[in-house]
Parts: sequence; C-alpha cells; structure tokens
Amino acid sequence: MMKSLLSTCMVSWALVAAAGVGLAADNPAPQPQAALTLNDCIRMSLKAAPELGEAESDIALATSKLDEANSYRFPKLELTTLVGPAPIAYRSDVSPVVKTDRPFSFDALTWFTSADATIIQPLYTFGKISENMKAATHGIEVDRSRKQQRANEIVQKVNEYYNGLLLAREMKELVLEIEEILIKAREKAQKLLEQGSDSVDEVDLYKLDAFSGIATKYLEEAKKGEALALAALKARMGMPVDAELVTGTERLVIVDTEIPSLDSLIEKARSRRPEHYQIAEGLKARTALVEAAKAEYYPDIFLGGLVSWAYADERDRVDNPYITDPFKHLYGGIALGARWKLDFGITGAKVASERAQYNRLLSTKEYADTNIPLQVKKYYLDLIEARNSAMATRGAYLNAKKWTVTAVANFDFGMGPAKDIFEALQAYSSMRSDFFKSIYNYHIAAANLDYATNEPLRSHEK
Repeated sequence: MMKSLLSTCMVSWALVAAAGVGLAADNPAPQPQAALTLNDCIRMSLKAAPELGEAESDIALATSKLDEANSYRFPKLELTTLVGPAPIAYRSDVSPVVKTDRPFSFDALTWFTSADATIIQPLYTFGKISENMKAATHGIEVDRSRKQQRANEIVQKVNEYYNGLLLAREMKELVLEIEEILIKAREKAQKLLEQGSDSVDEVDLYKLDAFSGIATKYLEEAKKGEALALAALKARMGMPVDAELVTGTERLVIVDTEIPSLDSLIEKARSRRPEHYQIAEGLKARTALVEAAKAEYYPDIFLGGLVSWAYADERDRVDNPYITDPFKHLYGGIALGARWKLDFGITGAKVASERAQYNRLLSTKEYADTNIPLQVKKYYLDLIEARNSAMATRGAYLNAKKWTVTAVANFDFGMGPAKDIFEALQAYSSMRSDFFKSIYNYHIAAANLDYATNEPLRSHEK
C-alpha cells in the first residue's frame, strides 16, 4: 500500500543525510532558545561556515600581493658593512713616487671598517609595476566574488536541509494519520466480527494487522528521517551533534508569488552572477599579467645614489681623484641609470604562459555564457513543474481523503467491505506524499533559482 510513500521518503531523507555529512564547523554556534526560522538557520550557517573563513583568507592573501606590487614603486635601500684586516700604508709610499717594492707582512696589518649604501628609486619600468598592481587589484575582486559564490552555495544547502526537515515531518504526520485510521478500523472490524456481521471476516483482520505493522515500520523510518534532517541542519550551522535545535512549526506550502519570466531571470543571472564577475575580473587580471610579462623585454629606468665610507688606523688618506683607497675613504654620488636583463627566451616563455592562461579563461567565459542560462532555464522549468504538480496532486489527495473517510464510514456502519479502506488508503498515502514532495521540489527549485540569479537573502517566512 505504501510502497510509493516509502520510496519518496527514503530518497528525500537520504539526500538530506548524505549532504550533511562532514559539514560541522570548528566554532559551534550558541544554542538557540527560541524556534529558528529558515532565515535564522541561514544566518547562523553563514556565520559558522569555515568556507567563508577560507575565502576571507584568500582575500587577505590577494591584498598582500597588491601591497607587495605597490611597494616596488618606493626606493630600495641596500647597506653593506665590512670589518677586517688591512695593510698599513702611509702617504710617503706614493709621494713623491709610488713605491712598488713594499713586501707583504703580517706584522704590518691593521683593522678597517667600511659601510656602503646604495639607494635605487624606480622612475619608469615600462609597466612591470603598474601592470602587476592592476593584476593584484582585479585578483582581490575575483576572491571577493568567489566568497559571495560560496555564501550562495551555503544558502542553497540550508534551504535544502530545512525543507527536507519539513518534508520529513509531513511524511511522519501522514504515517501517523494512516496508523490511526488502521487502528480504528481494526477495532471496528473486531467488533463487527464478534457481532457476526457478514461485511467482515478474519482475513480482513489479518490484512489490517499486516498494514498496521507496515505503518509502524514506516513511522520509525519517518522518525529516523526527521532526526537525520535535523543532524544535517545542525552540522551546516556549526552546532555540536548533541546540541538542541528548535525549528519553526511551519508546514510545507507554496507561497502564492508571481514567478518572473525566464528572460528576466536569465538577464539577472548575466548581470549579477558571481561567476560572471569572477571571469570578467579574472580576464582583466590576466591581461595585466600578460602586459607585465611583456614589460620584461624593456629596461628599468631608475635614479641611483651611492655613499661609501671606510676607515683604518695607520693608513693615511690619499686625496687624489685617480686613486681610491678601499680601506680609507668617503665618497658618494647620484646618477640616472638603466638596467636591462636579457634572458634569451625565458621572457618569451613567460609571455606565452600568461597568454595561455588568458585564453583558458576565455574558454571558461564561453562555457559560462552558454551553461549558466541553461542552468537558469532548468531551475525555472523545475519550479513550474513542481508548482503545477502540486496543484494537480492537491486535488487528487483531497479526493482520496474523501474516499478514505467515506470508506471508513461505510465500514463502520457495516455497509462496505474492508478492502475499500485498503484501496482508499493506498491512493490517499500515494497522492498526499506526492503532493508534499512536489511542494518540497518547488521550494528547492526556488532556492536554486535564487542561487542561479544571485538573489539576496529573501524572506522565506510563511
């Protein structure tokens, strides 16, 4: 009788349970004191999500790359100091004539110390600095949009878990209702049998007992499905397994709202979807990296300064522009310079590599331009199908309900056979389970459409 009901329940509950495994966060959320709505669960899940923490770290990393690229615009100072032995030397060794027969001796050594400072101020690098700064800036935007995408995925999952919990409760209530009808029918059949009524026999009692046993089995499975749905929701919210989670008592219903046109939804997805923004910013970043790689073909123009100082005892200073004493001197200067690095093919390979990455992202853009509208259309058709199915099955299950009530009433008055109850219950359980499954599918399709169009957090209150 309830085979279709069982399959519907098990598919939904298995989906909820499997999706929730392994999603517990390290930082548990505080235990709620009041019943939580869907929006409450979404907010707590976003707060506890480790994925968003990872995304925030990616943004910080991209920001540090921008700071690094920006730092290349400032002067670079390099300081070198030395301490060591130096030969003793006097001015008489070079004046009036240079003595060339001075022998080396360890006894004729003294100590010297020196300090050399160079400062380089880049003036023009043909884009090496500016293009890397552009790439880092667009990289930050890529990571920010990726964080938004992950947040949207979390909202999508919470919708799935929460509505899965409501579906499990509806199925549990259905099984309880059927179990109650069977118990009352069993009591009435026993009474009619004791009165010697011709409308019932012992076979009917056996059938009622058998169906009651099946209903009890399904009730336990319904309770299990509810428990698994709660566990999945708590895991997504970052709550401990043994924490108490009190959710709202709302029912699975279809909110009577107008569904936008497919064209408007596709256009919204194109203008607001994080993936599109990621690709657009990624292409700008890759373009800048290509230009930065090409800039390696050209020299760096810079302004350089040098200060050099050295001192040693027992060495006379020689003041002659033609002679520089490495152990005792003081001089400095400033000059305009150019530094050009020729690597014979390495730069060309780097440019080719960056262009390949750019072309790869272009292919990703083409894929997104084709498949995101297709995804929106699928979710849109899912929503329309679920709404129409719910409307169709609602009338069917209400009529099956009337059929069940009539069959039970006729049986109570001894005017109908027990088999009419079995047939009515089979139709009623099947139609009602299909009805609530259609509503569940409607809410999932709506959440998927919100994800596909980057819809902000909306009120899901019934």
